[in-house]
Amino acid sequence: FMIPAVVQFSAVVATLRSASKLFIVILFLFLFVPTAAQDTAYISKNKDSAKLYPQRVRLLTFASIGVYAGTTAALYQAWYKDYSQSHFHTFNDWDEWLQMDKVGHVLSAYSISKVNMELWRWTGIDRNKRIWIGGMSGAAYQTVIELLDGFSSEWGWSWADFGANMLGSSACVAEGRAWNEQGVQGELSAHERIYWDEGVDFRSDKIFGKNVPERLLKDYNAYTYWISVAPKSFFPKSKLPAWLQVSLGIGAEGMFGARSNIAKDKFGNIIFDRSDIQRYRQWYLAPDIDLTKIKTNKKAIRILLNSLNVIKFPAPALEYSKGSFKMRWLVF
Repeated sequence: FMIPAVVQFSAVVATLRSASKLFIVILFLFLFVPTAAQDTAYISKNKDSAKLYPQRVRLLTFASIGVYAGTTAALYQAWYKDYSQSHFHTFNDWDEWLQMDKVGHVLSAYSISKVNMELWRWTGIDRNKRIWIGGMSGAAYQTVIELLDGFSSEWGWSWADFGANMLGSSACVAEGRAWNEQGVQGELSAHERIYWDEGVDFRSDKIFGKNVPERLLKDYNAYTYWISVAPKSFFPKSKLPAWLQVSLGIGAEGMFGARSNIAKDKFGNIIFDRSDIQRYRQWYLAPDIDLTKIKTNKKAIRILLNSLNVIKFPAPALEYSKGSFKMRWLVF
């Protein structure tokens, strides 16, 4: 599939900007969400209070508005202020990066919704209200970002991103209404990719960056997204350890462009062509450790374990890719 050079370049820029914005959300989850969840977990114990706490409702309402406003303002300053505004328009990025960025949108919306649902449980509001208000907060927050994209001349509203956001929050709501708790955890893992081919490495420097932080931020080849569940949640009477989880992961390889491994300059000349490198998805099945189930009386250690729990624990995994299965002794 070939597209004009200017459009292709803009698509790459837009996608990398989207990756950076997604990283801000993930960073928020890593630093704020586990701490907040830890502070409220001892109160809720997955049970709705019969008592309403108006002060907590007001506190959480103002805190939510402050966090939403602050992060939105930061995003505007970081990415939008230097680009001209335009009429509202859309941008179709569904076929970029083998949909890896869409998986990230689903998991980040789910995770934001998950912690907000627990925070609203802490206030004592009605169960249905907290499920809907907290549960849809992830999609609401990320929809604000999509609106900013929609009015920016450089990017555009992505229906695919919006759909992924809604899917993540809707899954959280459905789980909360069905079981009154969230037994599914979204996790990620990433590692620095080193490309030994000189041409590929030069291309990677151009689109992914030259240093480790940039590569980890922009290179979707380095990412694996995971959904982890604890068998103990479904079989509470079993002798399985509470910390044991089973994880399903998805990753991708061979991507050196948003839609293809061909790049052109502004005059339409081909400057990179590695269409010989196959772009493919990877599926993983692996064990995992739920660090929040490790018992400790030290609050600092509990907060640390909750924070680290957004990262998939390195472990052996069964991989399915390119039509066959293989055993990987360590996946991260």
